[in-house]
Amino acid sequence: MTLTRKRETPSSSFQPAIIPSASATLARQLYVALREAIADGRLKAGQRLPSTRLAAAEWNLSRGTITEAYEILIAEGYASARHGSGTYIAEAPQTDLVGTDHRPSRPENVTRRNLSAAVNRVLTTGPSLEPQQQMPFVTGRIAHDERTSSLLNRIASRHMNYAFEGYGDIQGEYALRAAITAHLSVSRGVRSSPEQVFITAGTQQALDLAFRVLLTPGDGVIVEDPCYPPARQCLTLNGAQITGLPVDQDGIETEHLSTGTLAPPALIYVTPSHQYPVGSVLSLPRRQALLAYAAHHGCWIIEDDYDSEFRYQGHPIASLQGLDQAHRVLYTGTFSKALLPSLRLGYLVVPADLVPVFRAVRPALDRCPPSFQQRVIADFLQEGYFPAHLRRLRERLRASRDHLVALLQDRLCDHLQIIVPDQGINLTARSTGTWSSDVAVSAAALTKGVVVMPLSRMNVSSTDTSRLLFGFSGLTEQEADLGTRRLAEMFRRERFDP
Repeated sequence: MTLTRKRETPSSSFQPAIIPSASATLARQLYVALREAIADGRLKAGQRLPSTRLAAAEWNLSRGTITEAYEILIAEGYASARHGSGTYIAEAPQTDLVGTDHRPSRPENVTRRNLSAAVNRVLTTGPSLEPQQQMPFVTGRIAHDERTSSLLNRIASRHMNYAFEGYGDIQGEYALRAAITAHLSVSRGVRSSPEQVFITAGTQQALDLAFRVLLTPGDGVIVEDPCYPPARQCLTLNGAQITGLPVDQDGIETEHLSTGTLAPPALIYVTPSHQYPVGSVLSLPRRQALLAYAAHHGCWIIEDDYDSEFRYQGHPIASLQGLDQAHRVLYTGTFSKALLPSLRLGYLVVPADLVPVFRAVRPALDRCPPSFQQRVIADFLQEGYFPAHLRRLRERLRASRDHLVALLQDRLCDHLQIIVPDQGINLTARSTGTWSSDVAVSAAALTKGVVVMPLSRMNVSSTDTSRLLFGFSGLTEQEADLGTRRLAEMFRRERFDP
């Protein structure tokens, strides 16, 4: 029998520009080089990328590095994995940045595009922030609620005739700010007035606004390690010098602040109610220690309370902002997880004396938030629908969490130690010792149509590569069953040497 060798496509001759001494990982550099080649047409839709073995020889990189870069391309839709065939450039890559149906042509005789140093760091470090494909265990999915959908549609019809109006308030609609103030006072112990609230396009805009006001490029910032990637990248774009402090079962390890080895930072960014991505809750003694440190050194604290509504056991600890006597805490939250990401509604609560400063800066970034969505959500909150919606949503998320945990413990207990969260919409799993590279496991899972996020991509300085992140919001029972079966099969068939 004659064996025919798979014919390599022109992509086999592609040579990425890799700088071993650069701060970016080799996998990240390769990913960026491949993505740019796809975007400008040097690599064509439908071409098969070289196998990891061939690419390792041609590009002088390890197969693990190439696998990681391919996995990011697949997750973002730039490439697709075909079982038994290889990795192919997608027929319709997500390269269109201007909303047209064709790729922009590559300018002639252009050898270099000047970008800021901060942008280059964002492009070459950390995980991509492109939306993930809708696969089992992808994070950030939303559980649809028919009753809430019907209510929002009915309320929206009241506010359709608004075209005669001009710009709105810089801080957002007063009715929504008042409703948020009342909700946060009862549910999180946040002490504020509507005059201290700024409505934003989600948490990310709130963070960017706060960082711009409070930081000068070059300022030191302390974050949790691992850290929420969008916040870290936003800090990078604002010129921050980032230091990560380890996280354990009681949250960020505040004892490192008192060792004298760290210069007091300008700002500390934390997710104390449900640390992202580890899932721990910052203990009360550490909350008090963090507040005392900030008061003593004049540091600002950004408290990101992104999913505080989803508490399944016990009572949540009061917000940092509610415990703060020195007015050093800025508090931010969002309706993206509890209602809809497409609403683009978040909020930032600032100390009263900073309100004039934020009002002065806000118009330079965003004249005012859109009125229509604000009025709909203001009515939804003021008319008392939100608590009932949250109760229904919490029960669905609790059931989804419990179902996933049961399947993981039944089918993957030899390989995964499940950490069951008391709050939030994600859970983490740690290696039992049968594997040591979360990136390798994630890449292998993606070829099976399953998304498990490696926590090591969110590390600041930590070298821990033994944890994976599972999303369970919007996860159906069928998807949980299918996804865990595929993962179990993957571990049976493949070896991930510790």
